[in-house]
Amino acid sequence: MKLLITTHHRFELWNAPPWFAERLRAAFPQLEVTRLAGYDRFAAELPAADILIGWSLKPEQLALAHRLRWIYSPAAAVHALLSPELAATNIVVTNASAVHGPVVAEHALALMLALAKRIPQIVHYQDQRAWAQQSLWDQAPRPRELSGATLALIGYGAIGSTAAQLALAFGMDVLVVREHPEPATRSSQLAPHNSIQQFGDAQLDAVLARADFVLLAAPLTPKTRHMINAERLARMKPGAYLINVARGPLIDDAALIAALRENRIAGAALDVFEREPLAADSPYWQLPNVLITPHSAALTERLWERHYALFTENLRRFLAGQPLTGVVDKSAGY
Repeated sequence: MKLLITTHHRFELWNAPPWFAERLRAAFPQLEVTRLAGYDRFAAELPAADILIGWSLKPEQLALAHRLRWIYSPAAAVHALLSPELAATNIVVTNASAVHGPVVAEHALALMLALAKRIPQIVHYQDQRAWAQQSLWDQAPRPRELSGATLALIGYGAIGSTAAQLALAFGMDVLVVREHPEPATRSSQLAPHNSIQQFGDAQLDAVLARADFVLLAAPLTPKTRHMINAERLARMKPGAYLINVARGPLIDDAALIAALRENRIAGAALDVFEREPLAADSPYWQLPNVLITPHSAALTERLWERHYALFTENLRRFLAGQPLTGVVDKSAGY
């Protein structure tokens, strides 16, 4: 049985380190493990592969994958991988939501805190060596608490569910919008008076109108593309913040830029964009009410250790003929 690892990416961290394949060879001697540093030999190695760890598989490459039975995507979002041709096969696709979810959720809470406490503006004053206590208070929106605020959480997968628990710990009320809502839940240990209420997609507009913070954690599908448009932004409170740690195309950029320029919402924190890297002439760079992070929400020194733990758990299941965890619904796209 052959495992092919091809994770070539321009960003160093997204490439599987050499120790990953070496450790797999030692732990699973029954496997032939091939790790490629690029795509030069990919077409030659693919026909014999039973398992693939990789970011993408083009239709012409899929046609060569005669033995392929399982693809492990190191990403949480797999929209770039799921071609119609792959969706029509029996190849099982699993994603790495369990790897990225808790890390990205931490980043989302850090962005919310930064916006609430006006940290970007404080850093600006620090650069000027200005003791700006009064100025900070005089500016709108003023610094505020997370406690008692309402978080609208769009999407409730590995990121969203973890972010909800963190928000409860800060004393927030959480309104979840998801495709299949469940009854409200409470956390008796962390926040006994705060709840997680769930709503269906049809109630998104009503939830947006109630939120102090809107956190996007939904997958990218044809249904969710540009879900945050001018109409939806108009439903948000003037003092509300928008945070996106999911995928850039969830937002209509032109609509959001206009809303921010006109101060129709308090601000936004964006980790992802429709086109990355974000162009140097993007209006986002110049907006004082925008906090930009360079798609860094999932960065952690423990990344590939987390991948190894998740992949090997599933590999043992695969070799034993047991169901895998993190299986993607190829028809739904996530």
